[in-house]
Amino acid sequence: MTTKTNSKRANLAPLVVDVAVPIGAYYLLRNGLGMSTLMALGLSSVVPAVRTVWSVVKERTVNGLAALILVVNVVGLLLSLVAGDPRLMLAKDSGVSSVIGIGVLVSVAMGKPLMTAGMKPWLVKGIAEREAAWARLQAGSADFRRAERRFSVVWGVILLTECVVRVVGAYTVPVDTMVWLGSVIMVVAMTLGFLVSGALAAGPMAGMLIAETKAGADRKREVALAL
Repeated sequence: MTTKTNSKRANLAPLVVDVAVPIGAYYLLRNGLGMSTLMALGLSSVVPAVRTVWSVVKERTVNGLAALILVVNVVGLLLSLVAGDPRLMLAKDSGVSSVIGIGVLVSVAMGKPLMTAGMKPWLVKGIAEREAAWARLQAGSADFRRAERRFSVVWGVILLTECVVRVVGAYTVPVDTMVWLGSVIMVVAMTLGFLVSGALAAGPMAGMLIAETKAGADRKREVALAL
């Protein structure tokens, strides 16, 4: 049980530190403590900035999720400097979606799909045997890797589409209507993303993962019996 718990924590830790902490800090500072958008974005950028610099200096790699959240915050900071136009302020949030969407699609093109970090904990569930099966599938299954890339592509396209719809709405729909309609568009986009990515990628990957985990257990049993 301890091993399973530790494995699950290890999988979830990057997602929490790189995504949940910066986003949660932003809303806490802005809505909870009443700070300005500019100040909240600046302070919530500290964690991803430190994580990005640390990974470059110590690990000689770029931490993808931390770097993406940092870019999103910087874009938000730059857009927040433009004031006075309520329609522009409504469109500002969609700019965040577009940056994330582009970042996700670029990561797929580079062979390192970013959305894997968010999906893996829910498929592996902290089970050591599934961890091992995941590693084997990533190394030896072209179908598994295609599904992994497909998952990120779906989310990248969904986020970019949401951005376009919200920008169009910001400049064509009455401001009072778009204030609540923007949230509706976001919820619909997220729901669609979960449904489509689940059907096209996460579902098939879960099936492959379960089958490989069972195959690994069977191989272990055969070796034990042979001894």
